[in-house]
Amino acid sequence: MLEIITTVLAMTGIAGTLAIIISVADLLLNNYGTCKIDINNGKRTLEVKGGSSLLSTLAGEKIFIPSACGGKATCGLCKLSIAEGAGPLLPTEEPFLSREEREQKMRLSCQVKVKGDMKILIPEDLFNIREYQTTVEKIEDLTRDIKLVRMKLDKPETISFKAGQYVQFYTKPYGKVRETVFRAYSMASAPSDNKAVELIIRQVPQGICTTYVHTALQEGDNVRLSGPYGDFYLRGNADNLVMIAGGSGLAPIRSLVLDILETGLDKNMTFYFGAVTKKDLYYVDFFTKLAEEHKNFSYVPVLSGPLAEDNWTGEVGLVTAPVDRDVPSGDNYEAYLCGSPGMIGACVNLLKSKGFTDETIFYDKF
Repeated sequence: MLEIITTVLAMTGIAGTLAIIISVADLLLNNYGTCKIDINNGKRTLEVKGGSSLLSTLAGEKIFIPSACGGKATCGLCKLSIAEGAGPLLPTEEPFLSREEREQKMRLSCQVKVKGDMKILIPEDLFNIREYQTTVEKIEDLTRDIKLVRMKLDKPETISFKAGQYVQFYTKPYGKVRETVFRAYSMASAPSDNKAVELIIRQVPQGICTTYVHTALQEGDNVRLSGPYGDFYLRGNADNLVMIAGGSGLAPIRSLVLDILETGLDKNMTFYFGAVTKKDLYYVDFFTKLAEEHKNFSYVPVLSGPLAEDNWTGEVGLVTAPVDRDVPSGDNYEAYLCGSPGMIGACVNLLKSKGFTDETIFYDKF
């Protein structure tokens, strides 16, 4: 028994010593000191502590680069041109960079670590992105797994954005999660409602941010946002608009519809919303009322798998079916899509078969 105890203590001592060695080695090897970042050929220079990703380093300096995935290399939105100091291209970046982008020295800023001096180019419009401190005014259950979160802006007190754009929502530590993460959510409110932001957030299994919203966030809590981001907004080059969404993808479409109606733009809109059963629908009364009040707006909810107890008498099948029936061609049309990649892919294929082009189909690649 004594021999076993001695062995265990020895192994514990060895493990502890190795842990200390690893910690010290990590500290020494990853201590990159102070690094200089030259932005836009000398227009601005930062002196920062090395060791973190370029994305998070810039955020620490209040320069916010779009990133829907929170820096996990799954959205590809945080591309920047890095003239010097980026290091070799990583396998995690390759799927998101075309040959032309690689020639332009574009990189994913979430994957590039600041290890030395760098020279980077940042689009000027990104310097208009701001950080907002807010207070949660309202949390409402829209379906069993979708919530509306309305946040009053505290500092600054107003926001200017285009209908369809999104903000980045920052969590606080909760439960076993000790880090702050951020994710992108489209604004569901109209730009005229500029003293608050409304988000529609769907629970994603094991999603750190959505779980925070659905289980930890309370009315009265303070939330940090940054934005606005994104180029999913009305182009206005056609008289007829096809809008298609599913799940929480309803958010930017709601913002677009409200903005167009409020500003009195002469656009004919049809909004197709796809869900599985009746309990997956929400804002039905809201959009039905809008359709009754405005001749230029139509609302078409579609269920792919209605239950017997739903007593559903509306459209049944894939959301693409009524679109295929109602839209004759792409002439004088624009399409705005928001939903799952599968839904967007099917809609894009259908619309292109009718003559729509990449210049007349718009969607966020979340």
